[in-house]
Amino acid sequence: MGRAAVVCAALGVLWWATVRVAWAGVGCADWGCLTPAVGVVVLISLGLLAGSAYALERVGVRPGRRVALAAAGVLVVLRLAAESLPSWPSSVADGVLAGAAFAGAGALAAFVTESGVARRWKVAAGLGVVALLPVALVASLARHGL
Repeated sequence: MGRAAVVCAALGVLWWATVRVAWAGVGCADWGCLTPAVGVVVLISLGLLAGSAYALERVGVRPGRRVALAAAGVLVVLRLAAESLPSWPSSVADGVLAGAAFAGAGALAAFVTESGVARRWKVAAGLGVVALLPVALVASLARHGL
């Protein structure tokens, strides 16, 4: 789990930096630029997902593909849950938060894909991650109302 967390944290900071460069490269604030900008972010994310499977295999986290896919699923849930949180202008905090989110997702993915872990712990971890979505929705509704 530790190696998966370290590799995923490094990849998270790399993802954050490349996405910032991509958004700056598109450089427009018009809605017409949204499709190409999101397309570039999707390509970066897919490339990093493929690279993460390779990187995880290289450091001995096996099976790298399954861990990478599980981490990607956890990251999607974390991103959706994070929509309820207030934003802040600090880009350094965003980079640190991206690294922490990727590290947590990598560690959790390594845990749930480990063959020696009991099924009940895997189910509990999965339910805990999925439970973040309704909790985030309730928090958002409590803060902003309907």
